[in-house]
Amino acid sequence: MDTHANAFDRAAESLGNAVELQHVNLRVPDQQAATAFYISGLGLTRDPFLMTGTDNMWANAGASQFHLPTGAPQVLRGTTGLVVPNRAQLLDRLAKVRGQLEGTRFAFAETGDGAEATCPWGNRIRCHAPDRARFGPVTLGIPYVEFDVSPGAVGGIARFYNEILGVRAWTEGAGTARALVAKNQHLVFRETDRPRPPFDGHHVQIALADFGGPYTKLRKRGLVSREDSQWQYRFRDIVDPDTGAMLFTVEHEVRSMTHPMFGRPLVNRNAALNNRNYAAGHEGWAWTMPPG
Repeated sequence: MDTHANAFDRAAESLGNAVELQHVNLRVPDQQAATAFYISGLGLTRDPFLMTGTDNMWANAGASQFHLPTGAPQVLRGTTGLVVPNRAQLLDRLAKVRGQLEGTRFAFAETGDGAEATCPWGNRIRCHAPDRARFGPVTLGIPYVEFDVSPGAVGGIARFYNEILGVRAWTEGAGTARALVAKNQHLVFRETDRPRPPFDGHHVQIALADFGGPYTKLRKRGLVSREDSQWQYRFRDIVDPDTGAMLFTVEHEVRSMTHPMFGRPLVNRNAALNNRNYAAGHEGWAWTMPPG
């Protein structure tokens, strides 16, 4: 029997019940403008295998995606975080698409580690340079989706994720709650007095290891909003488990680990490569840092 003292923090590797933050879904009215912003500007990669027509686009960002179906524009009530490989290249790309997006809500401003960018319809994307201490060994990906919520809501929100979904969640100081929904990926809820528009139907997709347990709890409270398939259901309302009070609304597309697309590998391109500086063998991008 091994009697040596354990030098490892085993709890640090516990994910809880959530194992995937796969996509953020936002309708867009113009696929050409969406391509200019998400692909040419942010440097993401259009999924080459699925949704390749003109009515929807899936934009790969490391292990996650933006889903951008055509329709009336949806605006996430908060900010999506995005890690990008190179700050200077990001700023150059965003400057180059300014002309294509003139007359829209597109804007960007430099920050210390990246940029604050706004899509043509008002979605806020906070771009960061890779930072192992903050985001883990990720060079490209969606480390968090942050929602603006009402003052006093975050305690109940943390309890909801812990008690109803079995997801590790906690409050951070005053006015912030964080839910761990995959390795190095969080849903963040930040209290604000800023007015919020009505919920317009946008959604995030997560996967749960215990798929049925949370379903039973949500169903008992009348919170299941849609039955999609054997492997997927949805809910919209986050409530205080103690009081039932409504705290926030954002649709969650919930998948099982047996879903046919769980953990699907995604193609990511090297956005720094073009026809003028092409180098054979460097088209793909590894979205995690090399060993060490």
